[in-house]
Amino acid sequence: MGAAVFAQRIAAWMLSAFGATALLLSGLGIYGMLSHLVGRRTREIGLRIALGADRSAVMGLVVGIAMRRVLIGLLIGLGLGLATGQLIRSQLLGISPRDPLVLGCITLLLGGVALVASWLPARRAAWVDPMVALRSE
Repeated sequence: MGAAVFAQRIAAWMLSAFGATALLLSGLGIYGMLSHLVGRRTREIGLRIALGADRSAVMGLVVGIAMRRVLIGLLIGLGLGLATGQLIRSQLLGISPRDPLVLGCITLLLGGVALVASWLPARRAAWVDPMVALRSE
């Protein structure tokens, strides 16, 4: 019995490894994109803080930018996943390609990774010293 499903088990391990790598790379990509954005907008963020914006508003601004983009990506990915789920139906053992629990968990996992990856640059942006930011140029 074990030999009969050995190839499928190896394929599942490989797909899991590729999926984990893709999840890590997507988190790093979001972090890098937002770090670059915060670096480019340091002067603007410093001005916002100098004019009275509290740190939670600055964090909300940066996280909001990221999460809007992530939400669009998740909706597109979910639609494509539902559309192409029939192509890999033979590789899915014990679940349907349209299983709402699996799709919901994956969507929450990707959204959570994006939230953590966007929180770190947002935290850095919230602690920008307005005097340093305004003197930088």
